[in-house]
Amino acid sequence: MIAQKLWSLIFVGLLISSSANAGPIAAGICYAGCAAVTVACFSAAGFTFGTVPGAVIAATPMLAACNAAFGICEASCVAALIVPVP
Repeated sequence: MIAQKLWSLIFVGLLISSSANAGPIAAGICYAGCAAVTVACFSAAGFTFGTVPGAVIAATPMLAACNAAFGICEASCVAALIVPVP
């Protein structure tokens, strides 16, 4: 009985002390979420994401804001590859 409790405590301790990285699946989900929000942002501005030339994006304030937010969102997804998940 004491040995079983000891092993349980050791097992729980190992589970608590170890961590795993979220990995590429979490990053992929994050990237897909960023793209989905950007598609909605471009649609709200009356454009289709992925078909607008860079010059038009730079000249249209709403599209420039969507594009900047997309870049920030994509950069934050890198954290999903780095940050350990308990």
